[in-house]
Amino acid sequence: MKTLYYLFIALLFLSCKTKPIPQKLTKGNYRGILHIEDEQVIPFTFEVLNEGYLKIFNAEEVIDVHEITYENDSIKIQLPYFEGYISAKLKPNKELKGYFIKPSLDRVVPFSASPNQPRFTTTTKPTQSVTGNWETVFSPDTENDRYIAKGIFSQENNKVTGTFRTTTGDYRYLEGVINGNRLELSTFDGAHAFLFTATVADSTMQGTFYSGNHWKEPFTAKLNNNYELPNAEELTHLKEGYDTFEFSFPNEKGQLVSLKDKAFKDKVTVVQIMGTWCPNCLDESKFYSEFYKQYKSKDLAFVGLAFEVAKTQNEAFELINRLKKQIGITYPILLAQYGSADKISAQEKLPMLNHVLSYPTTVILDKKGNVRKIHTGFNGPATGQKYIDFKNEFEEFINELLAEKE
Repeated sequence: MKTLYYLFIALLFLSCKTKPIPQKLTKGNYRGILHIEDEQVIPFTFEVLNEGYLKIFNAEEVIDVHEITYENDSIKIQLPYFEGYISAKLKPNKELKGYFIKPSLDRVVPFSASPNQPRFTTTTKPTQSVTGNWETVFSPDTENDRYIAKGIFSQENNKVTGTFRTTTGDYRYLEGVINGNRLELSTFDGAHAFLFTATVADSTMQGTFYSGNHWKEPFTAKLNNNYELPNAEELTHLKEGYDTFEFSFPNEKGQLVSLKDKAFKDKVTVVQIMGTWCPNCLDESKFYSEFYKQYKSKDLAFVGLAFEVAKTQNEAFELINRLKKQIGITYPILLAQYGSADKISAQEKLPMLNHVLSYPTTVILDKKGNVRKIHTGFNGPATGQKYIDFKNEFEEFINELLAEKE
């Protein structure tokens, strides 16, 4: 019996030795980094308020994160709105080590974090200023991948904030530094994980854009405060032979919904072509949701057409409903496609459009069902005055359509 007793104590001791010690996040400021190619990292900062709540910072953007779960020495940080999450081990020295994961796209990026570190390190005084508007070309030496953009930046000493606007949307809140003539900018929001590096000289930039660990491309830019992108309302239009916009897609109950339904009859209708994975769509959805709440008593209807990367229909609707709940969207969002957000496939489902150039794209119809405007992309709050101008112009145009007699 004594032998069995000592054997039991030994086994108990060994089990205690091997069982991970429960860990929780400690209050304070942290620097998170995503490890990508070329030995580069995408840095971001966050603050832990308590073990179940943290905030992620990108310039003026603050992302509240409440979906945090623990198991022994492991943590899962589910980012709001998007499917991306961080899975990591909690170390006794308050460090974290693990991965940022986007399941639908099978993307896994190594992640680590440590307390009380800045986003970027300031090493030398800037020798260049990047304040102003920059005429930008990404992948300038390729025919298929080449596209234009407008950089909008503000610099105070070493600190730089701003964004790149493209014809299809913006790269949201970028934050970074310039050391000497070396510019570094980053953002992380659970969908985007971007790093921009560039050498600045004589009002020009030569740089590289990294998106996670799956994509990189060169870019060039020159200071041009008079530069403007093409008109977002002239990029997408009805093809010749079509005089109206139509669709028929299911809601979460499996019911097919179309513009012929009673809910849209004799109403000004805003059709949002979007995806829950798309940060510009998130910015747009927040604006549309609040706008609809203010105008829902009038002859105005909104409907979203979601093109989802989720692998199954059920997963797609879970993401749609999660987005609706977190933002407070009360208008219907239909599932137009799942398994891919391929724009060619999307255009096949909406054959009356010359192309689906961007997520999001907005189609506005008057009370008679005539297409009155198609707006490609969305300029979110990171674009500053452009965002304010869009909101004012949108409200003015909707009011004009509402005032028209049927």
